[in-house]
This record gives sequence, structure tokens and C-alpha cells, in this order.
Amino acid sequence: MGSIDLREVLAALPGGVVVVAAPADGGFRGLTATSFVSVSLEPPLVLVCLDALSATTEAVKAANRFTGSLLERKQEFLAERFAGRAPLVVADWREVPHRLSPGGLPFVEGAVAWFECQVEQLHDAGDHVIAVGSLTHAERGGGEPLVHWDRSFWRLT
Repeated sequence: MGSIDLREVLAALPGGVVVVAAPADGGFRGLTATSFVSVSLEPPLVLVCLDALSATTEAVKAANRFTGSLLERKQEFLAERFAGRAPLVVADWREVPHRLSPGGLPFVEGAVAWFECQVEQLHDAGDHVIAVGSLTHAERGGGEPLVHWDRSFWRLT
């Protein structure tokens, strides 16, 4: 790519902040994602880009299902936690306010929206895995979404 700093250019692209979860080892694994988008309304499909080296990605592959919780603007601490940046915090669900989806996976309480998905396709893509999920359940909550832009978290208002 020459002298272009791709990380710098991509920082200009805003994205909603979603905690993705999957079952693992009798509990759940989770990670923060900003590449979670609609693919199709009919059939209802979404995609999420997952860090290829993440334990959550391995859990998604093994379980063939996942949930996504679009965080509310006051939930930045959860984005940091599941991004592995919250100090002295174990990245699990024991102390995270959540409820179970119809399929028994965690939804973050107080989120703006929730998605439960069955994996339809997995694609290796460089240092990430693209998971295409068929929606089995979706809900909309309230509040305003947390947004990631220019390497920081932002609120819409």
C-alpha cells in the first residue's frame, strides 16, 4: 500500500460497539467488535469480524452460534472490559449484568439492541474471521448507541 497508514485511514470509519458472546467451558466468552453489520433482510443475516486469535472466535466456531449486544452510550466500561483493556478484570460474564437469550446465550442488560445468530458461514480474512449469522432472535431496547471513531468512544449526542 505504499506510504498509506491503513490503521489511520480506517480510524475515520465510525462503528457501533457490540459485545459478541458464545458459550465455552461451561460459561461464556466475549469480545468487543465494531464491525457488526446487516447483510440481508431476507433472509435476515448479519456479519461480524472477529479477531482470529481470540478465544471468543474459537467459541463461536465450536458452538456455531453467537449473540451480539449493541452497547448503550453509558456502557463504555463493558466495551473496554471485553476488548481486554479494563485493568484487573477477568474477561468473563460473572460480574456483567446480563440475561439469557432464548437460546441460552448472554445479552448485555441495558443494551440498545440484541441479536442472536446461528452461524451460516465463516471466512478467514487476514487476521480476522468473518462470521455470517442467520438471525434467530432480535430485539431493540432503548437509549443511544456507543460509537467507536478515531480510536475513541463517542456518544451521538
